[in-house]
Amino acid sequence: MFDIGATELLLVAIVALVIIGPKDLPLAMRTAGRWIGQIRGMTKHFRVGIDAMIRDAEIEEQEKEWAARNEKIMRDHPEGAPAEAAESAKPASDAPVMKPLPADSAAPDQPSGVENSDEPVPDGAQPEADASPASPAKPADKGDRS
Repeated sequence: MFDIGATELLLVAIVALVIIGPKDLPLAMRTAGRWIGQIRGMTKHFRVGIDAMIRDAEIEEQEKEWAARNEKIMRDHPEGAPAEAAESAKPASDAPVMKPLPADSAAPDQPSGVENSDEPVPDGAQPEADASPASPAKPADKGDRS
């Protein structure tokens, strides 16, 4: 930044030692360090403020651009569906119409002995197709092993 080399820094340190003296030099260096810290803090605060103003200006510019695009889209596509889309949504008069099954009939993919239940099956559970198990479970032996 200031392009101060090692020889210039050494010269400034020797002049400060001679003028200020060895007794007051630590106090003078501490004071100079505090001033430099305060200057750095002020420049950082200034830089953050400038960045925030730039960011706000960019956001405002983008919002204006988005509002203009939205206005154009709303102008091109007014509220409600266009006539073409509304006509294509109507069923054709010669198209077959599906009728719902009666509530008491079973679904075609289920056997006639299984009732159609509207209750959801919990995760991991199997719907019961038959009340009797395929093979009865054997009771565990709790007797003595000899």
